[in-house]
Amino acid sequence: MTKQGPEEPMNPSERIDQLIAGITDWRGKTFADVRKAILEVDKDIVEEWKWMGSPVWSRDGMIAVANAHKGKVKLTFSHGAHLEDPDKLFNAGLGGSTWRAIDFFEGDKINQRALKSLVRAAIEYNQTKLKKNAPAGARPKASKSQKA
Repeated sequence: MTKQGPEEPMNPSERIDQLIAGITDWRGKTFADVRKAILEVDKDIVEEWKWMGSPVWSRDGMIAVANAHKGKVKLTFSHGAHLEDPDKLFNAGLGGSTWRAIDFFEGDKINQRALKSLVRAAIEYNQTKLKKNAPAGARPKASKSQKA
């Protein structure tokens, strides 16, 4: 095992910046645009670096992972099969029971509104799953709305 140099290791956001900067064709811009759209949805979305080099976005659980492949940028939603996709963005992994992906190809225009809607749906799915799996005593009690 080698030791790190005197500089601090990069945090996940810096590693993602470096990854995108290293992709010098159309995939770099597409990757950056996808990342920007995801991060604009919710200020509590966390960027992570997993599986030896994959950017991951999480909020109360994993939302999606992205990778640049030869000829495409793939954005995989970890619970995509459970999400409504009225704009039909998902175009890969459609037969699986859990994940769904969006493959972006050169010249594709990113539907920002629809992508953000999917990210919001993934966060809501994660939060619902958290509440369902919480022990009975830990679940928040339903509060009565107060009238002003």
